[in-house]
Amino acid sequence: MKLKQLEGLLGGLQQFSNPKMELEQYPTGPHIASRMLYTAENSFGDVTDKVVADFGCGCGTLGVAAALLDAERVIGIDIDSQSLELASLNAEELELDMDYIQCDIKNLGLRAEVVDTVVMNPPFGTRKKGADMDFLFVALKIASQAVYSLHKTSTRDHVKRAALRHNASSAEVLCELRYDVPQLYKFHKKREVDIAVDLWRFVPKSI
Repeated sequence: MKLKQLEGLLGGLQQFSNPKMELEQYPTGPHIASRMLYTAENSFGDVTDKVVADFGCGCGTLGVAAALLDAERVIGIDIDSQSLELASLNAEELELDMDYIQCDIKNLGLRAEVVDTVVMNPPFGTRKKGADMDFLFVALKIASQAVYSLHKTSTRDHVKRAALRHNASSAEVLCELRYDVPQLYKFHKKREVDIAVDLWRFVPKSI
């Protein structure tokens, strides 16, 4: 599948109508999501025929992208039941077969032999300090091949140091992207804000 086609299909997905501020629910736009998964597959072979987990899947954009790129199995994981309903609807709309688990990422019981690749756009940790690292540390325990994640560029040094201390054998910024944050919550003063984010690829240490 071509990148433009993937982006076009993701652009038709339903997004949050009432996002939850405490969960830092922000949609992963089709531009970023398509490039993230397309790079994971075309540069590293981490999607097609692999088991892919979408951590904090929200409305399911990253998981849907993985399914469209012929992942063997996609598991969407989120603490929020409404998000999982929306993700499920989005998958059905495109006739994709995906699995969903409702749980707190920190209580996830999956193991590395089950999941090849984790993809995620974790909370940036602005409402709950350290939430982004909680997601990353669990992902590094669960993925057997690679973890793809978005983190604010301003946290680059911290993310790299923390990842290499917690089960990553390598941590590489693949590219810097502009993340459009729309005016979703009352505390947002501007209609839209551009945040610089890094697309990371982490390789877990082999067990």
